[in-house]
Amino acid sequence: MKEDQIVLDVKDTPKPVTWLALSFQHLFAMFGATILVPFLVELDPAVALISSGLGTIAFLLITKGQVPAYLGSSFAFITPIIVAKASAGIGAAMVGSFLAGLVYGIIALLIKGTGHKWIMKILPPVVVGPVIIVIGLGLAGTAVGMATNDPAGEYSLKYFSAALITLLITILCSIFLKGFFNLIPVLIGIVGGYIYSLAIGIIDYTSVIQAKWLQVPNFVLPFVDYTPSISLDIVLLMVPVVVVTISEHIGHQLVLGKVVGRDYIEKPGLHRSLLGDGVATMIASLIGGPPNTTYGENIGVLAITRVYSIFVIAGAAVLAIIFGFIGKISALISSIPSPVMGGVSILLFGIIASSGLRMMIDSKLDLGNKRNLIIASVILVIGIGEATLKIGNLDLHGMALAALIGIVLNLVLPADKDETINKETA
Repeated sequence: MKEDQIVLDVKDTPKPVTWLALSFQHLFAMFGATILVPFLVELDPAVALISSGLGTIAFLLITKGQVPAYLGSSFAFITPIIVAKASAGIGAAMVGSFLAGLVYGIIALLIKGTGHKWIMKILPPVVVGPVIIVIGLGLAGTAVGMATNDPAGEYSLKYFSAALITLLITILCSIFLKGFFNLIPVLIGIVGGYIYSLAIGIIDYTSVIQAKWLQVPNFVLPFVDYTPSISLDIVLLMVPVVVVTISEHIGHQLVLGKVVGRDYIEKPGLHRSLLGDGVATMIASLIGGPPNTTYGENIGVLAITRVYSIFVIAGAAVLAIIFGFIGKISALISSIPSPVMGGVSILLFGIIASSGLRMMIDSKLDLGNKRNLIIASVILVIGIGEATLKIGNLDLHGMALAALIGIVLNLVLPADKDETINKETA
């Protein structure tokens, strides 16, 4: 990227009106996916907005204002949060999220002391790719259920039609719209599906009418709403997901570096960006929000607009925090019908699975190689089949078990000399 092509570089400060417009634009690109995760795991979307804003600001501070990245709700933690809430309550899910963020910090310290090449070897595409596929396909049933069922859990053609309209709008926007609008197909799809749902009468506006303009969201606070406690089950359920999110983080940093024209792995260093990601996740867990992660949509916005200013990113974060305290907005988000979210979920979860496949293709992974084929196959079946390992109090299942077995197989199976994995790709 040539210097004269940059509209606003990382440290550039835009004029107030320009700053506000660009910050709104950036937030809108993240909005759809950020509120979808809390919607799926039954957390307050307003808290998710606030935690994403606070997490992004923390990330910018920890990376010394050098990495223009916005953090939003992580899709990788959807299933673990749902399982944790069902088995031990929302407090357990928050504790598990905090521990996951803590592991980020520990790994960041290790990377600072020993370099980052070792983590690339532990998490190659042959492990990470299939695990990402498991995340997407493992959520397929949830997406279809939301799309086809009414609030009573019964099949409804009316509700399914709202999902299909939402899905169609999202797909058409993804294919035919250009520039910035091509980056927000999820948000446009949700708006379009909402309008259709309003037309067929499946939206209840009561909560929006009754909501106050300024309102404190439903924070979930330790020692207030629950007493924190650590159990092996929660650790094994939540912490292994870090395998995937760290790989995702590394990939985003590499791509972001290419877009902006800087090497973020070296400066400010992978340890700083990972620490920032971990701190953002811990902040979210302390107020009742879903874990945070870096977003691919953020990179897309930067590539299209060529606006790399961290002040714009910080502005989007501040706006997200403000929106979280506006009761009318929170109520409006909560009034979005389940099939509308189900419609966009069908596409998003499919894209997550496809991105795992793309990672394997981009890294030139040879599935004709028996070693690679075995590792990928075992991860896919164990993860999608929700296999469970129970030994005493040890209860490890699904994606977490698949990821750990994949790591072990990758470390112990002898590498073929003809193996064509690009080990520098994450």
